[in-house]
Parts: sequence; C-alpha cells; structure tokens
Amino acid sequence: MCGIFGYLNTTGQSLDADQIHQMGSVLKHRGPDDQGIHFFQNGALGNQRLSIIDIQGGHQPFVSKDGQIVVVQNGEIFNHIELAEELKKSGVQFDTQSDTEVILRLYEKYGIDFVSRLNGMFSIAIYDGRIKSTFIIRDRIGVKPLYLFRDGANIFFASEIKAFFSVGLRKKISLQALDLFLSFNYIPLPYTIYNDVQHVMPGHYLKISSQGISEVQWWDLAARETSQRSEASWIEELQYLLSDAVRLRLRADVRFGAFLSGGLDSSAIVALMAKHLQSPVRTFCIGFDDPKYDESPYAEEVAKKFKTQHILDIVSPNMLSIWQKVMYHCDQPHGDMSFLPTYRVSELAAGHVKMVLTGDGGDELFGGYEKYMNFFNGPLAVEPEQQFQQKYFNNISLMDTSFKNYLYSSNIISKINMNASFDLAKNLYAKSSHWDRINQALYIDTMQLLPGNNLPKADRMGMAVSLEARTPFLDYRITELAFSMPGRMKVGETQTKYLLKKAVSPLIGDTLAYRKKQMFTVPVGDWFRTTLSEYCYEHLIKKNSVSKILFKEESINQMLKAHINGSANYTREIRAMLAIEHWAHAFDIKSDEIL
Repeated sequence: MCGIFGYLNTTGQSLDADQIHQMGSVLKHRGPDDQGIHFFQNGALGNQRLSIIDIQGGHQPFVSKDGQIVVVQNGEIFNHIELAEELKKSGVQFDTQSDTEVILRLYEKYGIDFVSRLNGMFSIAIYDGRIKSTFIIRDRIGVKPLYLFRDGANIFFASEIKAFFSVGLRKKISLQALDLFLSFNYIPLPYTIYNDVQHVMPGHYLKISSQGISEVQWWDLAARETSQRSEASWIEELQYLLSDAVRLRLRADVRFGAFLSGGLDSSAIVALMAKHLQSPVRTFCIGFDDPKYDESPYAEEVAKKFKTQHILDIVSPNMLSIWQKVMYHCDQPHGDMSFLPTYRVSELAAGHVKMVLTGDGGDELFGGYEKYMNFFNGPLAVEPEQQFQQKYFNNISLMDTSFKNYLYSSNIISKINMNASFDLAKNLYAKSSHWDRINQALYIDTMQLLPGNNLPKADRMGMAVSLEARTPFLDYRITELAFSMPGRMKVGETQTKYLLKKAVSPLIGDTLAYRKKQMFTVPVGDWFRTTLSEYCYEHLIKKNSVSKILFKEESINQMLKAHINGSANYTREIRAMLAIEHWAHAFDIKSDEIL
C-alpha cells in the first residue's frame, strides 16, 4: 500500500526534480516508510511506501537489469506468490519477495497483457524506455485511486489530486462536476472537481507517449452472461471463493486485523479470518454513546463468538469537528457522513496494526441495500424500459433538475448540462441491457457508487492515518460470479442479499446473517433541526460562503427554515452543501476559481 506519482513530457523535456520530490511529500500519509523516485530522460516515476510485504526488499521503484523498464505500484497483488512460482518454473529469477517485482517480471515476459493475471487492488505505472511509453493502470473495480493532470506537454499522474498542486495545477472548478455531485452525492468517474484533472477509469489503462494518450479497457464486467444453476451450486462456489479471497488477503509481513461492525459482511470476513489464522484476529470497532445509533453490541457478540482480540472505542456521534480534515483527505466533496466514523475507526486501528480487512463491496454485488428490495418489489420494476431507467435513476439521485433550478444562482445554470448525470446512467444501462433489471441496478452501483464513493471512503480514510484496507468481497472472481447470478438470487421478495445470507449463515449463524441492516452513519438530520441549526446558517450563508456563489440565498434560507420547522426533510441536501463548504475551506477555494 503506497502512493504513486510521476510525470512524462511528450516533447522530451525534463522537469525540476524538486517538484517531483514535493509531489511525493504531499502523499507521505499514504506511504510514510520510504520515498523512491526514478528519473529518466523526459519523466519520472515515484512512490511513497507503506511497507506491508517484504519490508526490507520492497523498495520502489523496481527497475529492470538493463534499466529500460521502471515500475511503481500502489496496492497489493494478492496472488503474487503463485505468479512468482509460475515465472520461476520458466527460468525467471527474483531478487526479492516483493509483489512489485512480480509486476516487473510479468511485464518483461508478457508485455502489458500481463495485467489480466493479477488478483489485487492496484494502481500501477510502468515506463518502458524501449518504446518510450508510460502505462498507468487501474485495478478492475477501482479500489485504488489514480488521477491524471495535463499541463501542455507535461502529463502528471498521482494517487491523490492534491499532489498536483506542487506542479502547477490551477484550481479551476468544474461546475459540471459540481452538478454531478448534487445528482449523486459524490462525483462520478471520470469527472473530478477540477477541469484539468481526470480520474482514470477502473479496469482501464492509459498509454502515454509522444503520440499522445490512448485508453484501453482491459477488463469489462458487463461481458459476463448470467446462467441458470441450482442454489446449492451458487452457494458452494461463493463459499469457496470468499474463503479463498480472505486467505489471499491475509498475506502480510506486518500486524493486521479487521473492521468489525457486527453486520453480515464484516462478521463473515472475521469468521473466515479466524478459520484461516492460528492466532486470534484483532478486530476494531467504534460505538456511539447514543444507543439509538450504536451497533457495537453486535460487534462484541461477533468478537466473542470468534474469540477475537476486540478493541472498542465509544465516541460521541457528533464528529463534525473533523469534517474539514476528512474533506481534505478526500480531495473532493463527498456528502456521505459515514466518512467521519470511518476515519475514527481507521484511526483506532492504526494505533495497533498497519492493515485491516473490511466488508466493503458486499452490498453492491449482492443487493444489500433496502432500496433494491423496495424498488424491485413494487410496480416500477415491471414498467417499460425507458420508464424503469428514469425512475431507478431518480431512486438513486440526490437532487433532480427541478430542485437544482430552484437552488442554483442564475449565473450557474447556463454553464451546466443537467442531462449529464442521466447520460452516465444511460451508458451503463446500455452496457448491461442483456441482464435482468436487478443486475442492471447493481451494475450501476458497482461501476459508479463503489469507485465514486464507497471505495474512496475506505481508501482515503485508511490512508489518512497510514492504514491499508483490503476488501475480500471485491476479489474479481467474486465480482464476476455475482454478475453471473440472476438478480433474484440476490434481491428476494422479502429480503436483501438472499443468496449471500444463505452462504454465510452456516459460518456466522442465522441470527447474525439475518439481522436487519443498520447504516454506519450519524444522526445529522436531527442535529440540523436543533443543536446545529445555527451551524447550518453560519456555514451556508455567511459572507465568504461558496454557497452564496453557487446557490440562491433565498432558496437556502427556505430550505433551512423548512427543515428546522419540520415541514420538510432536507438532511441529504443540506449535508451535501455543507460538504462543499468544508471541501472549499480545506483547499482555500476562491470565488474566481469557481466562475
């Protein structure tokens, strides 16, 4: 787990080395253990390392013996041992036990097509001096972030956007991205909050050379076809793959543990860790001092069942004091309040371990959100295709066009294409049109919500405190299996995660498997009406508020008044606008950088 960064100049010029070192220094929280940079004629590849595998021998970049190929990576290749053994049988020699060296040797042998052999979470950069080209590669689902910034002939890449500020990124805000944020509560890929920065798409790589930039999709989830099998057959394969995914993700040369909420996904991961390990699993949980929002008793039940070394911290649900810090580490606005408790549990774990396993991904792959069951068991699920697409899109949207027209100031509306958010969804509907409607809905969340919001939550909050988070449910074999299943195997008529619950109940017990899902969040809506009503006015209407540039002050006042007096519930809208404010203050955004 690391941060990567670098640049390529397409005209052959070099850049000030101090600027490249500074790019890495900005990412030090991602990799506090080591910095390594390799300069070549017209570029550089760099790495900030958090040492997890081969502590002594894993220094990056890795360079081929002839000096022509240079590799850096952020992440882990979980099947690196098997890949190394395969290469050794064909005569390839290794100098270390590092998974990054495995990447180098695979590229030397197979070229860029090697990437399909990897089971991992990764962003990789490879410079090949033989063809004067740089490849930057993103993992299948987008667990690890990767951004691109173009400044004339200079092309930069980094694990976080803030690294680009040291090499001249102009903070010119993309109003289109802000509009997409208000549609989804996060900024969907490939957009970012800045006009000049793009988020590399999951399952894609870019080839950068003097001829320009070409993009290749190397993995396509939508290429899967659903098949008909017995429940027992699906369950057997899922049980095997989930167990094996956990086994592979236990490979580390440092202390590790797991996040444990007491929900189905994290409980199943902890149970499988206990099965594979000889020593007790270390588990980490935060609870709230308000019992209405506290899940920690369920986590303690799981910890007792599987005899873990459980560390629990009871905290106040009011974590708004860290909201701006969280937005800094996110680089972009996120309206999801669960980023805050995720930061706190990451902070707790980082005091004891360098790596954790999490239950992320299970909801999107197997239909864990009640919104799926509510939608697909109603009349909307059988409407004509166009109506289904529009109404499901509305179901997952934060603000629709009419509300935005009510909210936006007049000088903003003309600069935005309000159809862009639905166009993104339409493209995903088209790619998944061969699937049933449940799988189409899950595909949208897997391709948009996961890399746009849920995976950045685990990555950014963990990396903020130098903690690696691994996600067994997002092993690509499980992802492909999930989208080979008919949708009704996942979203039943009376329950979510229909098949997953059957698969893990022998492992964790029916009580845990079928417990009602509880969201990992805080009760801000109630606070906005009461103790934090002044907080809302202060942040959204004060003199230097960016909201006064983006939105009509009268509309903001009407929203806040209606929410406070209880005539409307604008919790999600208010917190999204506050997220914009905290992000803008974290990066000192000025009015001329918006308009």
